Amino acid sequence: VQVVESGGGLVQPGGSLNLSCVASGFALSRYEMRWYRQAPGKERELVASISSRGGIRNYADSVKGRFTISRDNVKNTMYLEMNSLKPEDTAVYYCYVRRLAGVWGQGTQVTVSS
Repeated sequence: VQVVESGGGLVQPGGSLNLSCVASGFALSRYEMRWYRQAPGKERELVASISSRGGIRNYADSVKGRFTISRDNVKNTMYLEMNSLKPEDTAVYYCYVRRLAGVWGQGTQVTVSS
């Protein structure tokens, strides 16, 4: 039972990245999922969440209008489309599945810098 993030990297301010989170060992379709991030020296913060069927989506104020969370339960995958990236978006981004005690990925680094 695990989830694995991918898609992070280095991007210039104003650029875009698309993160993915793929689950193995269980089906995601029953569970709420979330993206968190943690910047150096800061606490982990909730970026976005999506309900099990994708009908309810919530975003942190800091990313509203720039990030879009989505999921494909057939592919057992969750996504985070990030546009108009800012240096303050630099962080390790984590996938979280609200299953039992919670399932965390290992994280993917996003660096926004010129």
